Amino acid sequence: MFAGIDEVEWASLEHAYGPADDVPELLRGLASGDPAERESALDAMYGAVHHQGDVYDSTLACIPFLMELVADPAVEDRGGIVELLTSIGSIDLDGDDELDPEDEEFEDAANYAMAASAVTAGADVFLGLVDDPDRGVRLAAPLALATLHTDPVRVLRLLRSRLDAEHDAEVRLACVEATGRIALRHQGLLPEVVEWLTGLSGMAYGAGLRLAAIAQLARCAPGALPSDVVPGVTGLLRELRTEPVAAVPAAERLPSPTLLGQLRQVRAADTVGRRAPWTADLLRTLHSGLGDRVEDRIALLADQLCSPDRAQRIDAVRMSSALLRTWRGAYGELVGLIGDQLADPEPRLAAAAAYALGDLFSLAEPAADALARRLAAEPGSWVREWESGPPTLGPAALALARAGDARVVPVLARLLERPDVPRDLGHSLDRLGGRAAALAPALRERLDELELDDRSPEGALPLLHGLSALGADTAAGSVPAVLRVLREASGERRAFLADAAVRTLTAFGPAAQEAVPHLRGLLREAGYEPAAARRSACGAVACLPPEAAARAAGALWAIEGDAAAVVPVLCAVLTAPEQAARRSAASVLAAMGPAGAPAAPQLARLLRSMEPWTRVRAAVALWRVTDDPEGAWPVLRAAWETMPRTRGPAAACLADMTTAGAAGAVGLLDRELLSARRHNAIDNGADSHDIVEDERLLALCRRAVHRRP
Repeated sequence: MFAGIDEVEWASLEHAYGPADDVPELLRGLASGDPAERESALDAMYGAVHHQGDVYDSTLACIPFLMELVADPAVEDRGGIVELLTSIGSIDLDGDDELDPEDEEFEDAANYAMAASAVTAGADVFLGLVDDPDRGVRLAAPLALATLHTDPVRVLRLLRSRLDAEHDAEVRLACVEATGRIALRHQGLLPEVVEWLTGLSGMAYGAGLRLAAIAQLARCAPGALPSDVVPGVTGLLRELRTEPVAAVPAAERLPSPTLLGQLRQVRAADTVGRRAPWTADLLRTLHSGLGDRVEDRIALLADQLCSPDRAQRIDAVRMSSALLRTWRGAYGELVGLIGDQLADPEPRLAAAAAYALGDLFSLAEPAADALARRLAAEPGSWVREWESGPPTLGPAALALARAGDARVVPVLARLLERPDVPRDLGHSLDRLGGRAAALAPALRERLDELELDDRSPEGALPLLHGLSALGADTAAGSVPAVLRVLREASGERRAFLADAAVRTLTAFGPAAQEAVPHLRGLLREAGYEPAAARRSACGAVACLPPEAAARAAGALWAIEGDAAAVVPVLCAVLTAPEQAARRSAASVLAAMGPAGAPAAPQLARLLRSMEPWTRVRAAVALWRVTDDPEGAWPVLRAAWETMPRTRGPAAACLADMTTAGAAGAVGLLDRELLSARRHNAIDNGADSHDIVEDERLLALCRRAVHRRP
């Protein structure tokens, strides 16, 4: 074994951490008789030679030796090596193989292509692994064959023939999953795979195999699913609840120094106590395949959430979050069922439910009673402590606050008495507004106690935001505390504190009259005092960025309503080189409406900006100050199509102004309202405000439709 390994000039090759002269030792470690040494070697291969999926020249040099290891039955734990080779050989280039040789990414793309070619060329070795005595090898082989072998017809027949010969339930599921992957990669075989999977789903096989067949149908041919798929799946889930409870192997209970070992232990811990632990993966595949069949998915999740199996309910809560985040629907019943999980004594289930509800904002209202009961029963859940940094609100408290339910206010009042206030408390008050007015004295007191140094933004920004959320009714007593921030903040973070304080004064409006001299001082400090050069008391260079002048001008407008005093400042900021400053000035002008009309020519020029969000902000402002969509709407319409997150500002214009003169606006609104997918949903990421932003867009679209001329 390893013939020629010492002839490779490993030191001249590279991996993620430099010269690859340690790779021969890693390869030999994969063949070691010591399980710990094998795991460490595999962990290092992923960490250096195939770091985060990358392929280096050393990765290419390893492939023949990895193939040799896989083919040797004397080597133990070859399943992990098969998975490594599958990952190395299945990189999706997404067109990068067409890169120009002069492009800096060409070498990477070339490595991926050569790796795929090398592993594919040796993929016959995987054919002999489907009946290997090692269960781990048999688990890994089907996906390797489906992904890498160049004869999919042969692989498909082999996998189908193995189904009856194989006695391990999870290996059989791996064979079924691999057939789905073949159908996706080779569309010519789709009809054959669909016919086979359809037969499997109705044959006298076990519930797990039938569920796997349905999941793969959903994955590769969702149109082939029966209309009554949900009752069928729920029946299979009931059968699976009779499966024996999974136990954690003793070896997996021991701590492991490797990342792979730790991941395995996490998976094992999540598996313990579960019946048919692979059910969750099958259901995730099924839900993904069902896509926009939201009603079917809600019905399926409702059944999962009513299961006597807590593990199934934990999975259902997580899958519900994915559904709610991606698709629009009537979720009242589902949200109520998620709320029911808050009372469960299993802490993981209750915590998962609370976190899921925290992202829903007003959609969490059907679970508000359950959230209130949770807070009353578990004061220890009000706060989440962290090893480093200040605490945050517990997920149930955050969810109830974001739902706008005043029953959380006494809880927040108690938390404001703590020495360390949860850092997100102030930001949780937006939906509560005036209903949380009783918190104003405590917020002011905490703000007065802060030392305004370079560390103060962490504590001051949430408090300032909280005061602004409470509304103008609490402003009179709060202005002095906010002004102290403006006067005394210093150091490198002064700009952040000044910006937050100005936003708060803007929210206070006319009640902040005593702040006017201080705001004019900010204009001078930023170098934008009316009729003055861009100089300040700090010297020749302004102390604050130009966007601070725009914010201060906006606050002056909110307090005094004197357009003549602020429009010249905003026009000056519109010419600043900083795009952030231009956007800030445009936003203030948009809030001013027709009073900002003198700035229209400059706003029109910004419609040609190279920066897309500057164009959008300028277009919104131009429409609002002129009450004419002619110049602005083409920019907003183009952005609507190419930048989905700009739809909110555009829809707000259509809702507040009119669709008259906005060519194509009615069609865009109708299409948005008919779309099942959230406008900001992405496949590999999410933000806690995605759902509320999408619901706000829908509300604006409805308003605009109702105001059609």
